[in-house]
Amino acid sequence: MSGESFDWHEFLGRWQREWVPRADRDDDEADTPLGRPGADEAAIAAAEERLGRRLPPSYRAFLSVSDGWYVDETAGVHRLGGVADIDWFGDPYDMSPLYEQHLGDAPREEDVLRAGMWRRALRLETDSDMSHALLDPGDRDQDGEWALYAHKGWSGEAPERYPSFRAYMEAMYRGFHSARADRPDFVNATTRAQDARVDRARLLALRGRYEEALPLLEEALSYGRPRSAALLSQIRHLLAPRSCQGYGDLVGDPRYLPEILPVEAVQAVGPAGGARRPGEDDHWLGMMAARGAARDTAEAVLSALREGAHRYAPPGAWGRAVAEAREAARWGATDAAWRTLREALALWEPPGPLLIAPVGLLADPVLGPLVTAERGREILATPRAGERGPAPEPVPDLDPPGLAWLTRPAAHEPFNGYRCLWVEGLDPAALPALIGADDAALTAPTQGRTPAWRALAIRAREGAEPWEDRAVVAVGRTGQGWAFAFDGHSGHRLNQFFLSPAAAASASGRAVVVWRDPRSSFPDRHPAAFHLSVAERGRDLYAFTVRGTEVERCGAIPRALDPARLFRPQEAAPEGERRVLEALHTELGLCLPRFALTHGRLHTFTTRSWTRAPRAGEAFAHLGFARHRP
Repeated sequence: MSGESFDWHEFLGRWQREWVPRADRDDDEADTPLGRPGADEAAIAAAEERLGRRLPPSYRAFLSVSDGWYVDETAGVHRLGGVADIDWFGDPYDMSPLYEQHLGDAPREEDVLRAGMWRRALRLETDSDMSHALLDPGDRDQDGEWALYAHKGWSGEAPERYPSFRAYMEAMYRGFHSARADRPDFVNATTRAQDARVDRARLLALRGRYEEALPLLEEALSYGRPRSAALLSQIRHLLAPRSCQGYGDLVGDPRYLPEILPVEAVQAVGPAGGARRPGEDDHWLGMMAARGAARDTAEAVLSALREGAHRYAPPGAWGRAVAEAREAARWGATDAAWRTLREALALWEPPGPLLIAPVGLLADPVLGPLVTAERGREILATPRAGERGPAPEPVPDLDPPGLAWLTRPAAHEPFNGYRCLWVEGLDPAALPALIGADDAALTAPTQGRTPAWRALAIRAREGAEPWEDRAVVAVGRTGQGWAFAFDGHSGHRLNQFFLSPAAAASASGRAVVVWRDPRSSFPDRHPAAFHLSVAERGRDLYAFTVRGTEVERCGAIPRALDPARLFRPQEAAPEGERRVLEALHTELGLCLPRFALTHGRLHTFTTRSWTRAPRAGEAFAHLGFARHRP
């Protein structure tokens, strides 16, 4: 970026023509001369001889047009001096040792350059708010440009680096525009050009060409142009669906409030949905009120999100697709739900010109988790709101087929053992009546980890016996028509009191139970165990339990599921487990939705005990632990 090819006359002249005071300053400053007549070559050469260095190209070219410049009070540096004013900084505040002591054994090149900059830098400012504009001859590019470091001494922050003097001045010019963007009389060729870029970016975004829209909006935002921040936030939010984005005063506009306020509230509720620090909700409600949202409306939205009761419900054909997708997703069919949304995206209509994407989807407790970064890009790349363009390549489904994925979970989705019941052809809402505890009822769709936390209190429930093993299970339906109840965080052992719920669940058809009990810390006493049982019409058909090298079996087990074939001596236990799970998928069509179980929200309920009461002559021990405070 050589200063020789840059038109400083045009740039500085435009800055001077556009200059007006900030809204909080006196309008008499409107005629303030920002620059001075340029220095001639002899004066620049004399300054270089005094300094002992040839000045970098862009700064040299600047001085020949204006021998100094009034930047702005908002920039920290108020005025840049001319050839007679500049001098070496000399590190008068001993900043070098402060930065050198934090370099470490393998410092980055940029950190080394910054640490050494203080002693060798050229100071440019003559008036500032404890700030410095420092050109570093030790940090040069291929064009001979010196990096400029802007240091705000009062901030406690590291200096901001610009690759050249020209880059610094262009940033200060954008800052000058941004500080005045809210002035209604601040209208000029630059503001009109940037507003036209925002209009162009909006149209590109609706046509699915968001990658072209991004740099236009980012540039407009650097100039502080209205509308650019709201449009840019929507794109950035869908590119990173779990990020925090602000939407400014859009929350107070009745047209956008149903989409935007819940999205803002999601960030206030947090990922766990629990209460935050005392007063934090009041602070958030106050911010929303200051931005135009009625406090009672904001409170209602916040409460609904915290309780998992919020529903994204846009109007029209898109709204009908959203409702259909939610119904599928709440029973585990997240890939099918996404396909429904994908097919309807083109039908989405914005409620006003400042909305370019259905970001309200992110706040829906059931549908929001479906929007991964890849799917967010798919939304952005889909033409919508009546605009035309090529449709993006569909994002692949997230759920692997079958059950074998249970043996190789990703690092962020480990199951400490698991157990599951499938019932063929049953409405999953009927499961609590078949295997639920006396007061069991389906909860609202709940985050996948929540059942594990709630399960810690199961034994403490009033009326529960010490021997009982009541599971909190996530409920759903597979694509093959099986209802399932899954517990992926069982803290109980598969012991001699186990009573399979398969028979109780099979009144209307086949039921299958699988339990994988991982090896405990005492493998000799509690080796890994795997159980399968199948029942039909209330009658047990067959079952087997593999515990270490021992196999217990009963009934006529089909050859495809025979543990003698699937579990082999001297082989790692997961291999036999994997073969059983593959056979269950092949023979019975069993599967489980990994995404819904690990990242989504499903209904849950508490089952009856998976263990029976000890009989006469049987021993049972129950240990309890409590922390004693003296």
